[in-house]
Amino acid sequence: MKILMFGQTGQVATEILRRAGDVEVEALNRAAADQTDPAACAALVAATDADIILNAAAYTAVDKAEEDEATAAIVNGETPTALAHAAAARAIPFLHVSTDYVFDGSGETPWREDDKTAPLGAYGWTKLAGETGVTAAGGPHAILRTSWVFSAHGGNFVKTMLRLGAERDALSIVDDQIGGPTAAGDIAEALLTMARAFHAGQGASGVYHFAGAPAVSWRVFAEAIFAEAALTVAVAPIPTEDYPTPAKRPLNSRLDCAKIRAEYGIDQPDWRTSLKQVIGELT
Repeated sequence: MKILMFGQTGQVATEILRRAGDVEVEALNRAAADQTDPAACAALVAATDADIILNAAAYTAVDKAEEDEATAAIVNGETPTALAHAAAARAIPFLHVSTDYVFDGSGETPWREDDKTAPLGAYGWTKLAGETGVTAAGGPHAILRTSWVFSAHGGNFVKTMLRLGAERDALSIVDDQIGGPTAAGDIAEALLTMARAFHAGQGASGVYHFAGAPAVSWRVFAEAIFAEAALTVAVAPIPTEDYPTPAKRPLNSRLDCAKIRAEYGIDQPDWRTSLKQVIGELT
């Protein structure tokens, strides 16, 4: 099986390459596939000999997207749509990574795949536009929504906390945003499982949720990071309103992951196990 992957150095793309095993992965970086040029990216799909297309590239700078909405709209919306149409034209399965930010974060119930979407900002609505375009393309596809991604690579909450925890003995961390921290390695394993299913003619198209368990607040997640890294840091809980950001964050990012378990046999990973592995890699 051969996968043509858009993205090479991001958290998920890096883990796909590390875990591919006997799967051949052709990873396209920004020089090879300009995400701001949907037609050029689609042409790469039209010419590929790959069995699966995997889009692990995205405009993920949530706050910057509020100021650079036009670029985010192309990278997160127009390019995935173009890729999906090119894949559909050749009946090549298309896998795409999306986000909990497509929801407004209301309530406390874990979000199901068919719940009403209502993004709070530019990042969320551009990612939703990508989802809509991928679905409308009509080919075999799977959209994997995930949340709070962390790994030993790139920028993420775990690495930020390790840096701050080494510099300070006390921090204030938001405690009213609840979600499932998800290791990029676990996302990679889920995507590879789905890719193998499609290659075997057993892939099911649709939207799927995949996030780490149990759901916690950023404050609880930070405390777990410090404990695992043996850092002594006093953590004070604060509400979101005390930590203003350009982009509004959803308070409830819990994702119901029953569907992916039922259709692909993929269980929710325990983020605490994955956190131990990531911190072991970083320290």
